[in-house]
Amino acid sequence: MSKVVAIMSMSLDGYVADRNDGVAEVFDWYMNSGDVEFQTGGSDPMTFKVSAASAGHLRGLWSRLGAVLTGRRTFEVADGWGGNHAWGPAFVLTHQLPAGWPRPNSTVHFVTDGLASAVKQAKKAAGAKDVGVHGADTIQQLLNAGLLDEISVDIAAVLLGSGVRLFDHLAGTPALLGNPTVIQGVGVTHLRYPVRKA
Repeated sequence: MSKVVAIMSMSLDGYVADRNDGVAEVFDWYMNSGDVEFQTGGSDPMTFKVSAASAGHLRGLWSRLGAVLTGRRTFEVADGWGGNHAWGPAFVLTHQLPAGWPRPNSTVHFVTDGLASAVKQAKKAAGAKDVGVHGADTIQQLLNAGLLDEISVDIAAVLLGSGVRLFDHLAGTPALLGNPTVIQGVGVTHLRYPVRKA
């Protein structure tokens, strides 16, 4: 059965970006933690250089993904992933369509009728695979609505001190999670938690 999985890299003190939306520190492990190459695919492909443990984690996680769900801010910061996200069709929560979108031959879709609709559309597109979720605000909304099944968080070996927190604005806390799966990388620890439903 398809799951909705939050996938983010963050600092040890809980930030996914600095005060200026910079993510270099929390994503540094993707480029500088080993000599195993991992290809992202998509319209704007990248090659990560990670440890063997991190490469195994990424292969396992990404092979399960069939679509992505995110918010408008993440879409803008990522420049629309060149029109095609590496995880498959992308569903962007927004109040209005951005200028110049939708584009021909793009797999980026815009959802203006709410979170539940976005989840439904992304799950349908993913088929038997999972939906990966980007963006702190979108993840918080999904947690608050009881629509998130799993949290996969990569804890980078850095303290940012301020910026955009992954787990701000949560309702109904404490939110109980299941037992984690832990993979130790180089400069990063990969954690996966099932989200317990109320």
